[in-house]
Amino acid sequence: MASKMYILIKDDIDLGHAILASAHASLSGYLTFLDHELHQQSFEIPTRTQSWVNDSFRKVVCKVSQTEFDKSKTYFKETEDFRIMHECGLPGNPEIAIVFAPREEWPGFFKSLKLYK
Repeated sequence: MASKMYILIKDDIDLGHAILASAHASLSGYLTFLDHELHQQSFEIPTRTQSWVNDSFRKVVCKVSQTEFDKSKTYFKETEDFRIMHECGLPGNPEIAIVFAPREEWPGFFKSLKLYK
């Protein structure tokens, strides 16, 4: 089974900011999760994130409601398993996306989310 990174983008974000959020989330997630794994976990080489980059590089981008966005945060630990993305180009620097560390197994909740199309 291939590892996947989930990126959730709020459904009230305009398309331009959603595209930027997806790109930023992918890179930011990669850097955040790799750094965490290299400094906090065992000396397993390659790390889970390195294996994802080398073996699959799959991403699932979903368009979610505020309720789904908030619920997604309850499944894993912030910084270790997910990172919230803000947009300084919008009033109030709101949360607009969330990126989850790559993994092979995902809770059913994530599989039920609507793909961003």
